[in-house]
Amino acid sequence: MAIPSFVDRVTVHVAAGRGGNGCASVHREKFKPLGGPDGGNGGDGGSVILRVDPDTTTLVDYHRSSHRTATNGAQGKGDHQAGSNGADVVLPVPDGTVVSTTDGVVLADLVGTGAEFVAAQGGKGGLGNAALASNSRKAPGFALLGEDGDERTLVLELKVVADIGLVGFPSAGKSSLVASISRARPKIADYPFTTLIPNLGVVVAGDTTFTVADVPGLIEGASEGRGLGHDFLRHVERCAALVHVIDCATYEPGRDPLSDLDTIEAELQAHGGLEDRPRLVALNKIDVPDAREIAQMVQAELEQRGLRVFPISTASHEGLEALKFAMAEIVVRRRAEAEKPDTTRIVIRPQVQGGPEFKVKKLPDDGGWLVQGEKPERWVKQTDFANAEATGYLADRLNRLGVEKELLELGAMEGDAVVIGDGPNAIVFDFAPEVQAGAEILARRGEDHRLEEARPAAQRRKLKDTEYHAHKTDRSEYKQGWIEDEVDLSPAEARRAAEKAEKLARKDARELEASELEATDQDV
Repeated sequence: MAIPSFVDRVTVHVAAGRGGNGCASVHREKFKPLGGPDGGNGGDGGSVILRVDPDTTTLVDYHRSSHRTATNGAQGKGDHQAGSNGADVVLPVPDGTVVSTTDGVVLADLVGTGAEFVAAQGGKGGLGNAALASNSRKAPGFALLGEDGDERTLVLELKVVADIGLVGFPSAGKSSLVASISRARPKIADYPFTTLIPNLGVVVAGDTTFTVADVPGLIEGASEGRGLGHDFLRHVERCAALVHVIDCATYEPGRDPLSDLDTIEAELQAHGGLEDRPRLVALNKIDVPDAREIAQMVQAELEQRGLRVFPISTASHEGLEALKFAMAEIVVRRRAEAEKPDTTRIVIRPQVQGGPEFKVKKLPDDGGWLVQGEKPERWVKQTDFANAEATGYLADRLNRLGVEKELLELGAMEGDAVVIGDGPNAIVFDFAPEVQAGAEILARRGEDHRLEEARPAAQRRKLKDTEYHAHKTDRSEYKQGWIEDEVDLSPAEARRAAEKAEKLARKDARELEASELEATDQDV
């Protein structure tokens, strides 16, 4: 099957890159085996971006290759080395491309050179354990996983950006008119449906420059799919004005300028959205004697309808100058009526987003509880469930967000199934809330407050040390008051205390003996 050279509607599947995983690493060097966490963050995945390129006039490249994928971000490394970001994929599209979903929801209308639309956003890289360190978690033994990039199917539809659109029956002379008033050279032949693609021409009338689009011929029933023109009616939606090119020299039975005009207007009305466009009528081929007479006969009636009529001949160029300046007049007026862009400085302020960050609902048939929300679902995707500490970190985040409190208020019981997320990536947990029993409060998962509290034995030892420093001048009193059982010493501590007491006793004995000898010498 031959691939057409002009394609104005395609379906494209785009997939952004996945973010790289964070790294869990501990700095190590000589004489410093535990130097703290130094795992780097993962790189962001590449995005798929649509950008208007003036050198691109068709969507045929995406007709040939409809799947486009960006690269993934690299994983983080030790020594605080972040992973590299994935490369973005920029897809050039023609000016006037409309981006929509397969359901018909318009996402972007790309008009103007350089206009961009992020079709698929790359996934964020996961944080390394260096970024997760805090005062209460000085050396995390885990890192976050990278997020998946967006993946979706889009419909690209080209609507030619032109100031004037030429409409009419096949072989009415639209392509010849474009060739006569511009430098465009479309294919011209004496058979119907010669024009298979819209042709654009740049026209200069005085100080005004504008573009003219030649839309392939319309026939009765075009809006319902007959002929070729129904595929190109969208290309006249952006035009500032429409010019009816009417063949006054046709030999087909049952056709005349008035009926041709009524037929094309009926098709434009059926297509919709063109009621406010100014109309001009070009009665073509008046170089033929009979055609000139027909044009003179219908001109007065067309003018009574409020239409501006121009008898022209693309062969002899008769009447083309008047038609060109009439087109330019409409273009200048429509450009003046267009809203001027605001050149004042734009101040962007963050908007306060109301509403809860998640919602919880009961699943039918005792299926548990469903938690939905951007944050909980994203956190689940970032968690490595093979790491118990990472799972505890997720539980702490959900608890701080208020998920556990909301479940308890709705009547969730310990052991109930809790589903976070929707679809194939959903995660199911057994509900295990924090428990308060008597004076003991269990800490957050992965922590124990009892490790931070002073033990009674340590408090008694501290009190005994204070008493010792207060009475250290009187060692005898200190020795008499030292009761090993009261301070709850370990065997090693008791042994060291006994050795210290023996040294003090020997020192006291030597001092006593020296004082007695000195007293004896004085007596002698």
